[in-house]
Amino acid sequence: MEASLANTGRKPLSILFALSLFVSGCAFQQQEVVSTAADTSTVQHSLTAPASVAQLSDENIQRALKNAYTKFKNDQSGKNADYIKALAEVDSTLYGISVVTADGRIFEIGDVKTKFSIQSISKVFTLAGIMQQTSPAIVQEKIGVNATGLAFNSMIAVETIPERTVNPFVNAGAIASTSLIEAADSAQRWDVIKANMDNFAGRELDLNEQVYQSEVNDNLSNQALSKRLESYGRIYSDPLEATTVYTRQCSVNVTSHDLAVMGSVLANHGVNPITGKRIIDADNTPYILAVMATAGLYDNAGGWLYETGTPAKSGVGGGILAIVPGKLSIGVFSPPLDGYGNSVRGQLAAAYIINELNLNPYDASH
Repeated sequence: MEASLANTGRKPLSILFALSLFVSGCAFQQQEVVSTAADTSTVQHSLTAPASVAQLSDENIQRALKNAYTKFKNDQSGKNADYIKALAEVDSTLYGISVVTADGRIFEIGDVKTKFSIQSISKVFTLAGIMQQTSPAIVQEKIGVNATGLAFNSMIAVETIPERTVNPFVNAGAIASTSLIEAADSAQRWDVIKANMDNFAGRELDLNEQVYQSEVNDNLSNQALSKRLESYGRIYSDPLEATTVYTRQCSVNVTSHDLAVMGSVLANHGVNPITGKRIIDADNTPYILAVMATAGLYDNAGGWLYETGTPAKSGVGGGILAIVPGKLSIGVFSPPLDGYGNSVRGQLAAAYIINELNLNPYDASH
């Protein structure tokens, strides 16, 4: 941080989604831009590519991207999050997919310039921030890393886990993570968090004021979580201040392009492959990816890992971020969610690309 931190769309996945809906210092780099079939699609090439990444040809990535877009474009499953008014009003037909490889190639199609609130995906980058400021061991001790087995906003999880630790991707753990950011006051805490997110994105992100106002005036449940954590000594700044800053970080605007660039930092062992800047230590990235794998998609994290073998994180604003370590990052935007709170088309598209490119790290045949 600058402020203070240096196979195709498989049937089992489709069935799972349907059931869930029912039940519930850089070298000079020359680049060229090449148009693809869709008007909004671009490919950015890097002249230097690590061998493991270079095996992913432009042609194959373009094909998988285009097929994922067309295959699921007309899927009308799911619905926008309606408990946040500003999210319910977002055009549900919006759909964009971006891929950024670990060597900095960019592939995109659809509504990739449309801004939306990052929501829970922001938790990934705040986790990276506190890990950079402290250590993986401190994160494990003060926040926790185990999946709770309960809803992301559960108070019961706080009550029933003896150590009161949860994980950074459920709301209680995310608010505790925000409170753990080293800062003198609320304003500095926000500046540190925002500067970190900007560094991951390689540009200055803006705040979605409409979403922020919609959420900050109706976050009583999160306030209750923060106060309960305080009673157990598991919040590390003023609890209501931490809740407000947490709500603000969730309201930052991103695009699918931004998500893919931000994720590429983790795919590229802590270096942003577009800016060439190291954002976090390489030693920290496996820990972040591990938590994404076990708790990134709310109560369907296991189903996602089962189908793709990759770390991912979702947000109720309709974003999905999936990462194949050492190879690429996928960012998708599609607002309609399944019963778990995950983008339907986002999961389908990202899973299709991963499986079509044979990127499941658990598949020994690749």
